[in-house]
Amino acid sequence: MRIHIATDHAGLDFSTQLQHHLAEQGHDVIDHGPLEYDPVDDYPAFCIRAAQAVVHDQAAGIETLGVVFGGSGNGEQIAANKVRGIRAALVWNIPTAELARQHNDANVIAIGARQHTFEEAASFIDRFIATPFSGEERHARRIAQIAAYEDDGSLLPDPRATTAGPDVLDASDTFDPEAG
Repeated sequence: MRIHIATDHAGLDFSTQLQHHLAEQGHDVIDHGPLEYDPVDDYPAFCIRAAQAVVHDQAAGIETLGVVFGGSGNGEQIAANKVRGIRAALVWNIPTAELARQHNDANVIAIGARQHTFEEAASFIDRFIATPFSGEERHARRIAQIAAYEDDGSLLPDPRATTAGPDVLDASDTFDPEAG
């Protein structure tokens, strides 16, 4: 399997170790950066490029996943999720790694390098890679709803909406927390 990885300065040591770990398992690893330690680097470009590569390879029929990580993994997950077709999941244990794949067909895993040992993070990534999407109808349906919103902004009807009112708040609507 091809694995695209990216990080920030906080995950650079993990990145090097992970590349060796994954290559030893026979994966084709592509590093999207950074190449050297810079404590003020900007991770979004690294993570977005890794995510773009995942989408490109998957569209070409190549079995591919992505791994992004930083201090907490939050920013890296957010950056990766800006790429159309990416479903990046922040993972912090084995069950979240499995569920990200089984239920959400996540194609990118995000991990906090400052939150886990390398051994823990590697076990999450290994489980993520090894776990297939369940294909269950309810999960496929939900993923299709997310993709539809990503493509054209469509949502299922709001069950709270009335035929006389809008489905969503428009820009001129306001919310008064005092009124409830």
